[in-house]
Amino acid sequence: MRGHESSVFSISVHASGRYAITTSSDTAQLWDLDTFQRKRKLNIRQSVGIQKVFFLPLSNTILSCFKDNSIFAWECDTLFCKYQLPAPPESSSIIYKVFAVTRDGRILAAGGKSNHLHLWCLEATQLFRIIQMPTKVRAIRHLEFLPDSFDAGSNQVLGVLSQDGIMRFINVQTCKLLFEIGSLDEGISTSVISPHGRYIASIMENGSLNIYSVQALTQEINKPPPPLVKVIEDLPKNKLNASDVKMMVPSGRVQRPTKSRDSKIQTRILKQDLTGTFENKENELSDGLNKKRLQILLKGYGEYPTKYRMFIWRALLQLPENHTAFSSLIDKGIHEAFINLQKQYPIKSRKLLRVLQRTLSALAHWSAIFSDTPYLPLLAFPFVKLFQNNQLICFEVVATLIINWCQHWFEYFPNPPINILSIIENILAFHDKELLQHFIAHDITSQLYAWPLLETVFSEVLTREEWLKLFDNVFSNHPSFLLMTVVAYNICSRAPLLNCTLKDDFEYFFHHRNNLDINVVIREVYHLMETTPAHIHPDNVLDVFVALTKGQYPIFNQYPKFIVDYQTQERERIRKDELDYLRERQAVEDMHAEVDQQRIKDEAWYQKQELLRKAEETRREMLLQEEEKMMQQRQRLAAVKRELKIKELYLQDAARRRFLKLQQDQREMELQRLDDEIERKVQMRDQEIATTTKDLEMRQLELESQKRLYEKNLTSNQEAIAKEIKEDADAYRRKVDLEEHMFHKLIETGQTQSRKTQKWKEAEEKGFHLRSEKKASALSDESRKWFLQQEMSAALEHAENPCNKEVLQLQNERVTLSSLPRTSELNDISDMDSSTQISLNRKTREWDSMEQNLIKKVRNLRQRLTEQARERCRTPHLLTM
Repeated sequence: MRGHESSVFSISVHASGRYAITTSSDTAQLWDLDTFQRKRKLNIRQSVGIQKVFFLPLSNTILSCFKDNSIFAWECDTLFCKYQLPAPPESSSIIYKVFAVTRDGRILAAGGKSNHLHLWCLEATQLFRIIQMPTKVRAIRHLEFLPDSFDAGSNQVLGVLSQDGIMRFINVQTCKLLFEIGSLDEGISTSVISPHGRYIASIMENGSLNIYSVQALTQEINKPPPPLVKVIEDLPKNKLNASDVKMMVPSGRVQRPTKSRDSKIQTRILKQDLTGTFENKENELSDGLNKKRLQILLKGYGEYPTKYRMFIWRALLQLPENHTAFSSLIDKGIHEAFINLQKQYPIKSRKLLRVLQRTLSALAHWSAIFSDTPYLPLLAFPFVKLFQNNQLICFEVVATLIINWCQHWFEYFPNPPINILSIIENILAFHDKELLQHFIAHDITSQLYAWPLLETVFSEVLTREEWLKLFDNVFSNHPSFLLMTVVAYNICSRAPLLNCTLKDDFEYFFHHRNNLDINVVIREVYHLMETTPAHIHPDNVLDVFVALTKGQYPIFNQYPKFIVDYQTQERERIRKDELDYLRERQAVEDMHAEVDQQRIKDEAWYQKQELLRKAEETRREMLLQEEEKMMQQRQRLAAVKRELKIKELYLQDAARRRFLKLQQDQREMELQRLDDEIERKVQMRDQEIATTTKDLEMRQLELESQKRLYEKNLTSNQEAIAKEIKEDADAYRRKVDLEEHMFHKLIETGQTQSRKTQKWKEAEEKGFHLRSEKKASALSDESRKWFLQQEMSAALEHAENPCNKEVLQLQNERVTLSSLPRTSELNDISDMDSSTQISLNRKTREWDSMEQNLIKKVRNLRQRLTEQARERCRTPHLLTM
């Protein structure tokens, strides 16, 4: 993403996440984040720098602010200039440095090196308020609106970070200072507010990071929202004077804009809409809430406020809070099916384990089927963890969930709800047939891709925040919303699921958290709710929401009773058998205890007898020891005498041994010197042998190198001689063929007398050509003669005495062959008669035969010379070995 020549100091991302704007001092560039390519580039004059370019929240408008205080609004798609804000009044003219926009994109706050804040209405494109900060503020370094879940995006609280390191939060409507963070001693360098306005993170000037809770900082922000139904007041649309635009933020008291005395408040009372009476009654909830308005609020923000979520859930589920009925269930104690719950589900928190046990036991006492439902702990655990401080609400939430969102789950008990899973599979087949075919191809059923999500109510695959956001939507819609969520989760995860081929991978995927945006899943659920055909829509199968009855809880018997009764009887039989086994085991243990006690008594008596025997033996040993002491004293006296005599003899013997030792040491030293001398001479001998061996090896390597060099030269010479002899023979053969051809031509000319004159001219021309070839043949013969002389001289140099005769004989034959008359030395062929031609042909054949014999002899002689040279090379190698 190149293109900036100076450093980028601002990056703004579109609400859809598709586009981004990067800003530097000289240019701003619009990027497509899907392709990471630049779409547009904003070029400006060098004299006017860019202050900031950013997207307005929840819109396609780009706001560009320049250093000359000009502000333009552009359409993102067409880059058409929508409007330009006018210049601020001269009485409060400041150079804008920092900007902030409300979440609905209607109000722009701008500030700079002044204590004035300008608030622009972007819809009317005019400055509607100038706020003067306290005199301590000389420059504004950062602006940011504080989000609120109940202001529909029109944020009222603005955070202003000034040059003194203190961030002051003011209400832009009342200009009241709400609270401030930071101090002169511990100033703030920069600050950012969380998206929901719950926390403020600030980097301090000393390098520390402080996290502030907005709820703890002010009581003004934490007030509950105003009533949803109220009297509407119409105010007159009088224009404000210049004095009314400018307002000050006092340090102590609140100053509001002055009201005109002439303006009257006109009150209009809302009339009742008779046509929507029935619908309103259906949507009206307890505590004055309306389900339709809650759904609108939920679609706008994606979730309910954390502070009011439990309150809204209780209203949506219409919990009766039957304290007496719940107490009667709790008084029955821990159900026998959940006594050993910790062994199956080890939970670190003892409190959480007790709450889970009590909730599950209350459900089992309420309906017998829940004592045998294996997935009930998984289903109830997230709600138990959420409502662990209010067990009544926890029980009623789980019971309401089972009655409404778990309809028809227990018709095939103890098997999974095949009917519900079939509905999910039909919906998936309609909306994503490719994914379903992939599941079928790899033998993945709905019990693997749907049932794990249902039995754990998505608690295994979602984080706490994601799970709460999901169930905000589940509790606000028809019970079929939960089944649609299973389908949407699979469709939104189709990319990784299509890459899975092993069953273990699918099981891991649906039992662990995945990288999936829950907002995308929820949007997909609403899309499925609207686009699914009626014949497969779960609305036709599932009933509408039904709340728990007040006073007593309803009877839950939507399950095969005979199976549950049989399992109850079997469990009771097993319990009785276990009690009998425990009684028998207790009796055996009692018998073992009596036997062990008798054995301990016997061992004690035997130990006592053993102690008495040991005491008697001890006394006897004491008498014997006294007698031995007397004998030892006498022996010591005799021993002293013997020691004195022995000591005298020992001194004499030691002197003798010391003298012998001295002589022995001297002899050992002499022997050591002789050994050292011998070892030194052996080492010298070994070194000489090693040196001689290395010299011999080097000599061997030199001889082998000479041998290879000689063989290489001899081979190259043989090839050159053979090639030249072959070329000479071929040239000579072509010459003889030409002569014979000319001879036959001349014979034909003798038979035709009429063409004698013409033939004579041709013969003269042929004679000219023959003379030319005779000269060329003479030159070739001379070259061949010189080469043969060189070859024979080289062979004579390397030949030994046994081969001298053959070499001389070859040389004589060569001389004889070279001295024979050649065709080029004869007279013109036109002067020859037939006998002479026959003799010439015979001589030519003899010459060829003699030449071939000479070549063979030269090759044999060369081969023999090579073998003799190899024998001479082997001889020194044998000597070396």
